[in-house]
Amino acid sequence: MKNRKLVIISNDALVKEDMDYLLTKPLFQELVKKGTWVKTLKTIYPSVTYPCHTSMITGCYPNKTHLYNNEREEWGNPLWVWERKYNRVKTIIDAAKEKGMTTANVFWPVLGNDPNIDYNIPEYWSQTPDQPLTSALKEMGTSDKVIEEIVKPNLYYIEGHQRQHPYADEFVCACARDIILKYQPDVLVVHPAGIDGKRHGTGLFNAHVTEELDYTYYWMEKIIRAIKEVGEWDNTDFILTSDHGQVDIKRWGHPNILLVKAGLMTLDKDNNVTDYKAYVKSLGGSAQVYLKDKSDKEAYDLTYKTFMDAKESGLYGIERVYTTAECDMEEHLSGDFDFVLEFDGYTANGWEPFGPYFTTFDLSDYRTGRATHGFLPEKGPQPSMLMIGPDFNEGVTIERRHTLDMAATIAKIFDFNMPDIDGKPIEEAIKK
Repeated sequence: MKNRKLVIISNDALVKEDMDYLLTKPLFQELVKKGTWVKTLKTIYPSVTYPCHTSMITGCYPNKTHLYNNEREEWGNPLWVWERKYNRVKTIIDAAKEKGMTTANVFWPVLGNDPNIDYNIPEYWSQTPDQPLTSALKEMGTSDKVIEEIVKPNLYYIEGHQRQHPYADEFVCACARDIILKYQPDVLVVHPAGIDGKRHGTGLFNAHVTEELDYTYYWMEKIIRAIKEVGEWDNTDFILTSDHGQVDIKRWGHPNILLVKAGLMTLDKDNNVTDYKAYVKSLGGSAQVYLKDKSDKEAYDLTYKTFMDAKESGLYGIERVYTTAECDMEEHLSGDFDFVLEFDGYTANGWEPFGPYFTTFDLSDYRTGRATHGFLPEKGPQPSMLMIGPDFNEGVTIERRHTLDMAATIAKIFDFNMPDIDGKPIEEAIKK
């Protein structure tokens, strides 16, 4: 028997209702007959892309990965946590490499400059208008070989359209297809994000999202066809999954304004921040609050009181104020923040420290569009997962599991050494 291969495709923000639609199409009808369908998955808190995807391939909660925001912690720092170094625990890619397997990635988050990926096109983009995408990807560890043989032949899909869909997903899936055809890696992870982008821009369920699902069907078909073309379909465990859902948003609030009113943040005459004792970093449907000086108990107490008073008033969309200890105990979430604000399920939060507290949509930012995520994982439609291949049972339907269980299931099938894993193997899915 040949060594098994593994392909994981995480379609960002794909939910069970989307899978219901895809299952009206011939390919997905065949896939669900041939494999195991976990109808809904519980994700982690916060339900945002980079922490979610890191937990998905480690099987660990954020209190172990130390991934709890797409962005870095500093006030005003828009840089994201693109690189593997930000994750503190072992991934299935690390475990696969220990087994001598070849590995590949196309746009899975937090895998920039990962030494254990042989063919790496990490999720990253040009940092200035005049920086070529090839140059940006080289900064994040894409080899000259992969640039020449995979990226450049597919650049025409994305040039002039970085971070825009469907162009970006066309590029991602074309690169994944070509990696399969050219290198036939043992493990490949792929992250298309068009469904997520459409929801942010247009809302949860509508014709625009349905159109993106039709594109998704087309791309999945192309990737599966590539696996079949190299003669590996019957030897490949193929997982189609997702990281989180979304909810429709009715308003956008700015909790940093409350810190200004409390004297915890100061502005100049042009409303620029000149100093602060605390600040809020948005995650869309929740937010993390950071103190400048962790030893400043007076600032800590005032910050807590400010947001608890706002919650009790019922005027600001704040549903819960967590301390770090409460968040760790209840949601396995800890980090360098001091509090977490959970919003009401229809209010997203931004960062402006001035102006009216509530404003209308800002479609330039994923956190404050017509739909968003970042809420507690139980809110809104839930992600879903299909598992097909020689190691998975056929025709099995499971109502609900956790996103962490994917890594645990893979670790059991491939006998990966992942001692820190929090997830549990999905025994009903594994062929005995």
